[in-house]
Amino acid sequence: MTGFVRLSAAGSGVLEDWGPMPKDDLIAGTGQQYGHLWLDDTASGLMVGVWACSPMTGRMGPWSTNEVMILLEGAVTIDHADGSRLDVTAGEAFFIPKGTVCSWRQEGDLRKFFVIHSDSSGYVPENTGALRARKIDPAAPLMPAEGPDAALLQGPPPTCREAIAFTYLTGQLTAGVWSATPYRRTAQPFSRHELMHILEGTVTLDDGAGRTETFAQGETCFVPKGASVGWSSATPVKKLFCSFTPKEA
Repeated sequence: MTGFVRLSAAGSGVLEDWGPMPKDDLIAGTGQQYGHLWLDDTASGLMVGVWACSPMTGRMGPWSTNEVMILLEGAVTIDHADGSRLDVTAGEAFFIPKGTVCSWRQEGDLRKFFVIHSDSSGYVPENTGALRARKIDPAAPLMPAEGPDAALLQGPPPTCREAIAFTYLTGQLTAGVWSATPYRRTAQPFSRHELMHILEGTVTLDDGAGRTETFAQGETCFVPKGASVGWSSATPVKKLFCSFTPKEA
């Protein structure tokens, strides 16, 4: 992948058959899976894609990766080892930190966008028992945030604000909500991988070579590290984001 891409619930057209989930991982159901990957970076352990699955209940155990998700269809309950639970329905975003002891329970078909980071740093949280699956609140109070490089702006600088919902121990993976007043920025190589889901407003991305695409409320895109991307928004924009910065070689 060399440029930004619009994410679709249908992947690139038709989802691939990923087969049923391993029987040893299930308490109920077959967990027949379908999906598509837009990014599978084995060097950094990052995957970005869409996943669909038939009804199933998974076994309780530690979540093996960091995962940030936007639920597109269906509903899921995340049951934690202490008896608490998180209920998620279509249209909501949530994350599960690596090591969270939980199980996945869905009574119907489900579809989601996901960002998965398989961390190999060896970092271990001080209190794994405190880890929980949590939602990313689109209405969370926003705090002042750093804006784009002033040298790249085509007009006045925007006012930017954010609410960070999750940052992994290595500091590489971050998810939350970000907003900005209207601005235009010249295309430049992107310094990180980022999934963006537009909550409010409209933004047009361009690659600096003639390709432009507009994303409105409810639409999702993914920008890979190194892709040339410019930004143009005539109205305030609010987005849900999940960003990942690979370690330098």
